Amino acid sequence: MNELAVIEVGRDALYVTLKIAAPVMLAGMAIGLVIALFQALTTIQEMTLTFVPKILVIFASIILFLPFMVTTLIEFTHGLFHLIIAPQ
Repeated sequence: MNELAVIEVGRDALYVTLKIAAPVMLAGMAIGLVIALFQALTTIQEMTLTFVPKILVIFASIILFLPFMVTTLIEFTHGLFHLIIAPQ
């Protein structure tokens, strides 16, 4: 395995990491924005108001996107295994 292949595998690993984490992070960011807007409009400055909705939305997004996340990770792992057993 040469340097170019190692860099390509590292790049693909970072891409897969971002691809897996993005849906959950975007859902958390979106609900955070909605709650912040609600707090700004109603002048309710309760710090604990943000936690419960964020946790519920993040858990729901994990459940919703779990098949996509697992499929993406399995495809990446299969690609790595094929690189390992490929003749040099």
